[in-house]
Amino acid sequence: MASRTSETAAGPRSEDALPASATSAVKIVIVGGFGVGKTTLVRSVSEIRPLTTEETMTQASTGVDDLAGVERKSMTTVAMDFGRISLNDELVLYLFGTPGQQRFWFLWNGLFDGALGAVVIVDTRRLEASFDVLGRLEESQTPFVVAVNAFDEAPSYTDGELREALDLTDEVPLMVCDARSRESSKGVLLALMQYLHSLATTSAAT
Repeated sequence: MASRTSETAAGPRSEDALPASATSAVKIVIVGGFGVGKTTLVRSVSEIRPLTTEETMTQASTGVDDLAGVERKSMTTVAMDFGRISLNDELVLYLFGTPGQQRFWFLWNGLFDGALGAVVIVDTRRLEASFDVLGRLEESQTPFVVAVNAFDEAPSYTDGELREALDLTDEVPLMVCDARSRESSKGVLLALMQYLHSLATTSAAT
């Protein structure tokens, strides 16, 4: 009887394996309004092939999702994005990007479980899209930093104007980033980790 050639099941890529030197892992959530660049940031900075749950937007979203300012957007996250980045040989960040539309916010509770902190991505063309997101983080007492995604032709504001518009205290780190750039996105994550370290240090001293 002729034997059948078995096909080897595809396993994880070698480059996706967790570094052997890793000793600490931290869960971080990437949040923001609809279309601000959450998926873009996770994709740009992840050292592994990112998991995304983007679907093509259909007529069913008309009148439900606010496309003002992002009329050309054709894809949207419906569950989460996931990526990973090693900040050094020992520290690994697991990144969970949340959906921006309020109709998917019921997923937030699970995504925030065990998260140490958050990155809030802001689009200056639609600052109001960030208000409810920031409110939820403050209610849950989740530490966060704010990253203004530098979209082309988006209006520019001073730090003071942004802090006033977003009702941010002076302690919350605020920076400009390009979510398409790996280095810029990594800088945002480093700023969050430095902020979390400062909060932990202050708490331990009191």
